[in-house]
Amino acid sequence: MARYRTLDTRLVHAGTPEPRVGGAVVTPIFQSSTYEMDGAAEYDAIRYLRLSTTPTHAALTARLAAIEGAEAALVCASGMAAISVTLLGLLSAGDHLLAQDQVYGGTASLLGEDLPRLGIAVTRVNATRPDAWAAALRPETRLFYVEGLTNPLLEVTVVAAVAAFCREHGLLAVIDNTFLSPVNLRPLEHGFHLVLHSATKYLNGHSDLVAGAVAGSAELVARVLHAQNHLGGSLDAHACFLLDRGLKTLALRVRRQNQTALALARALAGHPAVRRVRYPGLPEHPGHARAAELFDGFGGMLAFEAASARAAERFLDAVQLAVHAPSLGGVETLVVRPSRSSHAGLSPEARAALGITDATIRVSVGLEDPDELIEDFGAALG
Repeated sequence: MARYRTLDTRLVHAGTPEPRVGGAVVTPIFQSSTYEMDGAAEYDAIRYLRLSTTPTHAALTARLAAIEGAEAALVCASGMAAISVTLLGLLSAGDHLLAQDQVYGGTASLLGEDLPRLGIAVTRVNATRPDAWAAALRPETRLFYVEGLTNPLLEVTVVAAVAAFCREHGLLAVIDNTFLSPVNLRPLEHGFHLVLHSATKYLNGHSDLVAGAVAGSAELVARVLHAQNHLGGSLDAHACFLLDRGLKTLALRVRRQNQTALALARALAGHPAVRRVRYPGLPEHPGHARAAELFDGFGGMLAFEAASARAAERFLDAVQLAVHAPSLGGVETLVVRPSRSSHAGLSPEARAALGITDATIRVSVGLEDPDELIEDFGAALG
């Protein structure tokens, strides 16, 4: 990694096998599940596709570790697999964790249903209120889980305060950084132990695979990988290849999406049919000052409130350039109502408690021309 001074260069070159396999500029797909035994002394080191020890995995995880500034990284079959194997690999029955109240709906279900069933207690806290965290601590608390920028309402987590709190109390600091990517925030530089991604989103960037990623210290990543090897959530070799390819354009894509999202947020904030816009790049966002200090860009995600649920549906039917679809982080702009997608598994009362209404529309800004996209949104709202 020392050879590559900047993130942009690491994204292109880090992890490439040396010497190059057969002289290939692009690392090839090793479409083999099984490899000759090479004297590996431990089970997790045996070369086998399910154990994520193929040459394709090695090149990809080396690149991921380099761009995060981590000792090691691993890839999983999905973002939820990354979250699940991390928590199950680091926690045991009888343990307790703190978790941010504003999290992705799938994560919320894992925290609220599955972990308690396995004997792992969870306390949800406001990740912007450090003064309230100590009261939630227990002797068995082991970990604090947050998102850098929350899904779908774009709450800016007090990242430095979370890391400091974990150092003070001997907790593991774990962050889902999917919404920001390493281009806008590198949490390990701020004292976090592990950073997670749904690599389906920005890391890949082309809406053509499902994957997850975990990066951090070699010791912690090894513990998580051990859990994954038992649970079986490994990533297919061809998906590894596609993700490795997508990473090479990450910086270009995200910086363009940052710019377009800010322009679109400003336009929506001035539209009479929009009640409220949530985007950390706007000065009126409650976390704007913190985001300006912490992030290298405000991200490509925003949310806004239409006049009503019916108005939100009319907008989704009328918009032309944006695709009405779940997920995010791709080259095409996607729009969706979280109450019908990412948070559909929560009760209406639970969604309301988080501030998610049936009129909330989440936008993942793509790579279309900014002016054309703003015009399309304006026409659909009108």
